[in-house]
Amino acid sequence: MTAPARPTGATPASVQGWMLLAMLLWGVNVSAVKALTTSFESLPLAALRMVMACVALTAIVLWRRGGLPVLGARQLAGMTGCAFLMVYANQILFAQGLLRSTATNGALIMALSPLVSALTAALVFSERFTPRRMLGVALGFAGVAAVVLSHPGAGLSSAGIGDLMLALAVVSFAVGGAGVQRLARQIDPLSISWVIYMIGTGMLVVHTVLGPSRLGTAQLFPGVWPWMLVLFSGVAATAAGNLIWNRAISIIGMARTAVFLYWVPVFGVAFAALLLGEVLTWWHLAGFAAVMGGTYLGTRPAVAVVPPPRAL
Repeated sequence: MTAPARPTGATPASVQGWMLLAMLLWGVNVSAVKALTTSFESLPLAALRMVMACVALTAIVLWRRGGLPVLGARQLAGMTGCAFLMVYANQILFAQGLLRSTATNGALIMALSPLVSALTAALVFSERFTPRRMLGVALGFAGVAAVVLSHPGAGLSSAGIGDLMLALAVVSFAVGGAGVQRLARQIDPLSISWVIYMIGTGMLVVHTVLGPSRLGTAQLFPGVWPWMLVLFSGVAATAAGNLIWNRAISIIGMARTAVFLYWVPVFGVAFAALLLGEVLTWWHLAGFAAVMGGTYLGTRPAVAVVPPPRAL
């Protein structure tokens, strides 16, 4: 059994700083994956990104621990369930859902992740879904909606099977996050991340090899630049980003960690403006302010109510 190691120096400010870095990486990753879809099919691309993440996580585990973690049967079973939900099912549902939905619908559905995570935490861990946290979730969603819907040509389409698949991707990631929070009571976040991605990537690779995707040399080696983006997406965004994510869950819980997901589209729009010359509007600034306010409200710990002393 691997004893959990409580991270040193894990102040609220440091957790928030690391989470903003992870969301920045994920925001850039949105543009990277979008660019990669012109060179790779969706499932082989997901499998390649996960393989790169596994290589990076294995190197980190060997460097930090000097060996691979040893787990009990119950712990391994729990991680297998998390791997199925957070890696295998999430990647397939997300990739196939985006093919059948619009970018606007997809962005808004994915922005429901903090709400789904907060409800899951309330059901599984009996965490209080306070009015302040509810306001933070609503304010963050409003900020994302302002950013997404202000994009030229953006518009909601009628719900379809793609939207359902994206919603299931959100639910699968949230339920898997609840499993990570429970496992983090016994196991350190690095071991959790490594085992989950090794198992989930194995499932995804088998699915890709046995599926209808073309896996010839031309499909797997389209050029140097696409593979540079694959390395960034797999190592920085997926491996490092999810390691920070699981560490934050072990410290502040799933519900408060999930609120930071509102920053992904904000960083995505910011980098689109910097790198692609897209124009920022007042709607973007209003959305940015709403996301900041929602993050502040949604990540503040609940204040314990101390009953007044009983009169003698």
